[in-house]
Amino acid sequence: MCLDCGCSDIPEGIVKIHTHDHLHDHDHTHPHDHEHPHDHHHEHIALDSDRRTIAISQSILSQNDRLAERNHGYFMAKGISVLNVLSSPGAGKTALLERTMTELRDRLKSAIIVGDLATDNDAQRLRRSGAEVIQITTGSVCHLEAEMIAKALQQMHLDGVKLLAIENVGNLVCPAAYDLGENLRVVVFSVTEGEDKPLKYPVMFKTADIVLISKIDLAEVVEFNRELALHNIHQIAPQAKILEISAKTGVGMQDWCQCIEQSLQKSLAV
Repeated sequence: MCLDCGCSDIPEGIVKIHTHDHLHDHDHTHPHDHEHPHDHHHEHIALDSDRRTIAISQSILSQNDRLAERNHGYFMAKGISVLNVLSSPGAGKTALLERTMTELRDRLKSAIIVGDLATDNDAQRLRRSGAEVIQITTGSVCHLEAEMIAKALQQMHLDGVKLLAIENVGNLVCPAAYDLGENLRVVVFSVTEGEDKPLKYPVMFKTADIVLISKIDLAEVVEFNRELALHNIHQIAPQAKILEISAKTGVGMQDWCQCIEQSLQKSLAV
């Protein structure tokens, strides 16, 4: 259930996972100390309708966190570094991941899970990178949840895979609350969206490990105020590493790929 837009009354069967092959079991659990980006308590005392709604929401997030822990433990056991890539629609996530996987494919075996409300267009495009790709169509659900990821994993061949990228549903609000078990949360916003994006969506940016300013090749054309954008990011998300990048020209790709490989080394060292 989504806490922000109420999209989460999920009719049975509306979430679909699309792949071409493979089955393997994934029913084991692994405790871990992953920290979650949102605070919530575990009190479920319902005194009135408002309080009852809060209690239900807290319970749902708690359940998602438990499933995210299982996912994270599974990834650790397999030696896989996981990126949760989030942005508003059109910020360039798919182009970024296609180029990233293409540049890394000689060094890292990779896989991708793509979340969209409908169509598998992004999955078809990402398969050109050579990575295994699985599509989750969520219907009216505006975010991915840990349970959806766990089900997708059951249909993937992950032996030898070192990098899994999760392209979340395009939305800068609801996905912020849902831990998927990732190592790194990557928030992408493009120069075409305006310098005040971090101020408008602070919850999302506060949970970011990395902020990618995408389509930087268009900055001059759209009169992007780089200094103001950096100021806003630092104000909202001082913890985040910031990279300026263009999937079209390749600017910043080397630093971005280096970040990914460093994250993998860190996860393997745990």
